[in-house]
Amino acid sequence: MFGEPGAVVYLADCVDLMKVIPSGSVDVVFADPPYRLSRGGVTVKSGRLAPVDKGAWDRSMGFAEDHRFNVRWLKEACRILKPDGTIWVTGTHHIIFSLGFALQTMRCKIINQITWAKPDPPPNAFHTAFTHAHETLLWASKGGGSRYTFNYDLINSTDPAAQLSSVWHIPSVPKREKLHGYHPTQKPLRLLRRAILASSREGDLVFDPFCGSGTSGVASKELGRFFVGAEKEEEYAELAGRRIGAADRGVVLREIPDLGQRERF
Repeated sequence: MFGEPGAVVYLADCVDLMKVIPSGSVDVVFADPPYRLSRGGVTVKSGRLAPVDKGAWDRSMGFAEDHRFNVRWLKEACRILKPDGTIWVTGTHHIIFSLGFALQTMRCKIINQITWAKPDPPPNAFHTAFTHAHETLLWASKGGGSRYTFNYDLINSTDPAAQLSSVWHIPSVPKREKLHGYHPTQKPLRLLRRAILASSREGDLVFDPFCGSGTSGVASKELGRFFVGAEKEEEYAELAGRRIGAADRGVVLREIPDLGQRERF
């Protein structure tokens, strides 16, 4: 176990951990599951070809088994959500359709499909497809009658014509967010801040079943939310603990002096 009061990361399989979490006790689940991208392919880094193999945890087990895995953890994630709680899941085309189908099969209502548009994507190495310049986030509630949290006024300006859309233009992870160590699928803090600020209240409990480098925990701590994460790899659980421990509570709210500066988070 790594962390501090109010924010903790367990070195554990997420399903095993969720089984001991009471039903209906979590306000927000933010999940960044394995994308199953490690299939022997290559990408471009600093102008050179580099493998995209991230580790055994990211390798595909075959379509059917990958989907069974998604159903297995999503069932537990939905069980621990409060009736008015919401769940965020991220992915590329490799898994996002499986995740969306599973959520709808569980009678969850997809509130938004968010496109995270990257202004700085790596080029397609072999010129065989369009450059992959976005990832998808699905935001869902437990059902059609859910009175879920959406902090409209916190993430939008006072101008109704300038509403934040479902396309988020956010750069990849800056170097300053990698000072405590490296994780191959780390998400930018700005992305997590926006999702958590939009869908939870101060004092709410956020759970991340695939904690990775702990970005969700950092954002939760900064925003005054309680946080619990699960991570199977000890190296990354320790990294998450270091990052969360170094984070400052309340820093994000001080960064946003007025609603017109929504692009700051």
